[in-house]
Formats: sequence, C-alpha cells, structure tokens
Amino acid sequence: MKGAEYLIKALQEAGTDTLFGYPGGAIMPVYDALYDSGLQHILCRHEQGAALAADGYARASGRLGVCLATSGPGATNLLTGIANAYLDSIPLLAITGQVASPVMGTDAFQEVDILGMSLPVVKHSFLVQRVEDLPMIIQQGIEIATQGRPGPVLIDIPKDIQLAEFEPGAIEPGQVEPLQVEDGLLQRARELILESQRPILYSGGGVGLADAVEALRQFAEHCSIPCVTTLKGIGNHPVDTPLHLGMLGMHGTRAANLAVHDCDLLIAVGARFDDRVTGKLDEFAPEARVIHLDIDPAEMGKLRQPDLSLRGDLSSTLAALECNPNIETWRQQCSELKHKHRWRYEHPGKGIWAPSLIRELAEKSDANQIICCDVGQHQMWVAQHYPFSHPSRHLSSSGLGTMGYGLPAAIGAQLANPDCSVINVCGDGSFMMNIQELATLKRYRLPVKILILDNQRLGMVRQWQELFFSERYSETDLSDNPDFVAIARAFGMEARHIEQADQVSDALEQLIHSTHSYLLHVSINPQENVWPLVPPGVSNTQMMEHNYESF
Repeated sequence: MKGAEYLIKALQEAGTDTLFGYPGGAIMPVYDALYDSGLQHILCRHEQGAALAADGYARASGRLGVCLATSGPGATNLLTGIANAYLDSIPLLAITGQVASPVMGTDAFQEVDILGMSLPVVKHSFLVQRVEDLPMIIQQGIEIATQGRPGPVLIDIPKDIQLAEFEPGAIEPGQVEPLQVEDGLLQRARELILESQRPILYSGGGVGLADAVEALRQFAEHCSIPCVTTLKGIGNHPVDTPLHLGMLGMHGTRAANLAVHDCDLLIAVGARFDDRVTGKLDEFAPEARVIHLDIDPAEMGKLRQPDLSLRGDLSSTLAALECNPNIETWRQQCSELKHKHRWRYEHPGKGIWAPSLIRELAEKSDANQIICCDVGQHQMWVAQHYPFSHPSRHLSSSGLGTMGYGLPAAIGAQLANPDCSVINVCGDGSFMMNIQELATLKRYRLPVKILILDNQRLGMVRQWQELFFSERYSETDLSDNPDFVAIARAFGMEARHIEQADQVSDALEQLIHSTHSYLLHVSINPQENVWPLVPPGVSNTQMMEHNYESF
C-alpha cells in the first residue's frame, strides 16, 4: 500500500467523510488515491477557502474538519484558516504535500518550511520522514486535534513518502479518561457560590466545544444565577432565559456589562478573559472572587488570577456545583437591568436600519437556522440582535477576526447540515475577501443564502476613524463596489437589491424560502455605527452610546 492510499484509508476509518482542498504537484499522489475512495472532496477555489470551509464544517458538526493543499503557496494559503481555527479552538487537520525528501532544503520549486511557519498557530505540526511513521502520525494528529482543548494540527508529507510502498500494522487507539475535579475543590466552589450575594455566570466558547451546553443550562436553571456570554458563547443559554443578560464586552449589552462590574462572584466557564470581553482588565469585575472552570491549564490565571481553578470535564463539574444561593434581591436587580436596557427597534426614516433587519430575519427564521458571519459591524449586529438556540447555530471568527470567513464557513456548515438553512451575513468589504467561493456554491449546488449589508465602507474601521481619529477617513471608502447582484447572477444565483425599509419584509421572505442559493444585497447608511461601544483602555461601564439619526 502506498503512503497516500493509507492516508485516505485512515481518514475514512476515523470517520471523515468530507475533505476540502485544492490539488497541486506535491499533493498529487493523495488526490490520485482520493479518486477511487468514495470520500467527498470539495474543490474550493482558494486554499484559504478550503481551510475556512473545513473550520465551518467542524463548528457546525462537532467533528474534525480536514483540508488539503500542495506545497509552497498552497500550504501558505492555508495558514490564515489554520490560525483562525487555533484562536477559536476548532478541531482541524491540515494535510500538506511537500517536495520530495531528497531535495528538501535546496529551495526546490514550491518548497517552504510549512512546519516551521505553522508552529505558532497549531497545537502540533508533523513532518513525515518515513512512510512507516505515517500510521502513528495520523492517529496522533487526529487525537491531538480533537482531545482536550481542540485545535488545528498540520501533517506535512513529502511526495516520495506519499508514493512509497509499505505494509501498515495495527495501531491501538489512545485512551483518554475524562479529567475529574477533586471533591474538596468542588465543595469549596459550592461554598463560594452559597456565600455570594451577587454571582454572575460567565460562559464562553469552551462550553460548546466540550459538548456541555445542556449541563450549563441545567446549572443556570437550578441555581438561578444571572448569566452572560462571550461572542463565541452566544447560544449557550436559551433565548427566553429570564436572567440571561446577553453578550458582554466591547459591543455587549449594557445590562451584561453593568452586572458583571457589580458582581461579587464570577463563575467563568470555558472562557478566557480576552481583551474584547474585559475592557480594562483591572477594572473588570473588580470586587469579584473568581471560580474558573476550563480544560486548559494554560488559561488558568493567564489574565485574571482565579480564587479557585477547576480543571476538568465541564459537564460533570457543573453538575457537581449545583446549589441554591439566596440571591433573590440580586436576581431582581438583574431582571430590572435587563428590562431597562433592552434593545429598542423603533427607527425614524425610510432607510434600512441594520439592527431591525437582523431582528426581523430572526423572527422569520426557525430555531435551527445557521448564521455564518464575516467580520465587521454586521458581525456585531448579528451577535446583538439575533437570538441563537445553540452555539453551533452561530459561526463567527472570534479570536482572529478573519474577514472573508463567512462564505467558506457557510459552505462547510451546509455540507455538515444538508437539511438546515444556512445564511452568510457579511459586509461589502468582507464579501470581496473570498468572493471566488461563489463558484464552489455553484459547482456543488449548495443552497447557501448570502445577506450583504452594504454601507460602501470598511464600516468598523470607519467607525473607529470617526470616534478616535478625528474623522480622518483613510482608505475606508468602498463606494466603487461592483454590482453584487450581477456578480451573483453570473454564478447562477438568484439575487435582489433593496434600499428602503418597506422592502425588507418581502425580501427576507424571498431569501429564507428560496430553495437555491440566493443573494440579498441590502444598502445601509454609511454612517451607521455599532452601539454600545466600550472604547479601548477603559472599564466596561464607560460605554459610548448614540442617538440614532434619521436616514
């Protein structure tokens, strides 16, 4: 058996059914083995698109995403997608071809040290030096990518090793026992919860990655503790949870930010205290004790020193912490905060106001709708105004903030969930980043919907230039955008352009109920900003807000 043939066989035996990639000379033996395999390969139109589609597939399915590329520029084009998966802890296996072993180190055609280049943005990278090592490396790569805190793994395979013949032996799968928290630590955590007067449950993306959403919901319901989430934790709680205060942080709800600032106990679950969440770190929950639940010891005390660290399986740990704190006054205060600072959707003028449009999209969609966001103002409007039923329904590049993420991720999500409706919400800037993947939609007849919120600007950068750079709008004008409807139709899609508020309802109905791929191009005001906003370097209590003007 050739090394390339074994690779495909091993992926199939590991449960992989879909690959994303782009062929080339150094990976050609793998593509030859793929020809007769029965595996579904999705030919993306750029290797970055392949990596991001594999990321979207992994998020929407809870399974390993796999992408392929050739050496040199093929491999380097994967790196942004690999880094995106690394910063959001997504299980991804990137397999790259490499020049033949005898010419490595000679600056051969399309030779780069992809192992060295990838090291800062992977859990692990492998260079296969003997074909006999391939079985163990593939098994270890899959285990590393999927176990503990998930993340990307890269396997670089020289072309001669792909072609080499060998007789693979049996490999015993590794056994990993769930990590359990000591009883004494659990008892101390319950004591801290019962002693608290103003606790807050703060959860992030680690909850969904650990398949602990139901356990978190049961804990929150049993303890009746007010809760907030990060951007990646959106969907951790049901939308109708009375004490769910929403997303916190730079563009979080006023209720969430104020409640966290006033809490005396912060129960952090699968969250990492990143800067977009905390604002000025030493003023984040300044009076609170902290209980930190996570699987990754590197996160314990990295930014905020916890009073108690609980490293272990989230589901069993949360179940063991259930108790009944006497916090009725605090519950009432948080409920009043939520009501006082609820979103309002009244807006004057005939123009289309993005928050209202997103809210109406949610009202017209079913609970299983998957939304894949790009990066920018539209990403924050979706996070603020679309109530998600589960974290796997909301795909967003949180850590790296990768413009161009949404369309490839939507392709991956649609393939992972063929019976679900998938919508890519994007801006006019981010849509152009991976626009070539419209050809992938066409090739595989995927019914992905695209909603472009077009302000003819790099909106988030323009907003910061307005607020913090004296309205010096340097290189953020996109008023020379192409005709997005014409582009969509050139790729065989139905498409429509709207500009007025009275067109929104009918246009959204068309978008949602189309049985084919569909693009809705929505013109919004170039001056529209995302509110509230916590400026850099200040406490989350110092949120900037603005009265919406008529347009």
